[in-house]
Amino acid sequence: MANATPGAKARPLSPHAQVWRWHVTMAASILNRATGAALYGGAIILMGWALSLASGPVAYDNYMGLLGSIPGKVVMFGLTLSVFYHLFAGLRHLAWDSGKGFAPATANQTAWAALIGSGVASVAVWVLAGFMGKL
Repeated sequence: MANATPGAKARPLSPHAQVWRWHVTMAASILNRATGAALYGGAIILMGWALSLASGPVAYDNYMGLLGSIPGKVVMFGLTLSVFYHLFAGLRHLAWDSGKGFAPATANQTAWAALIGSGVASVAVWVLAGFMGKL
């Protein structure tokens, strides 16, 4: 007891992004949270659409003009990407809830599948919308 130093012991710092080496499962986890937050923004955009619809044809035309502009389309594509990524990441989590997919190689593969799948699905939806004349 005579050798004990007064005060609290130095505690280790919690790991953070500057300490860890980036890997795909880390990026997938962060992206899942980010797309969840982006979907809240999408809900606000959807609410604005419903309000413009209820406000009459002029308000609706103005709102659709905003969404149909280049910045509006960029935001809508980002929301499409967010929906698909959050869906695919949710399927990963559903598999984890059943106790499967925790092996590092499997986790990496499913992270890449969610990333690539969301990009392919988003582009496919927008290409299909373009072919149907809805852009």
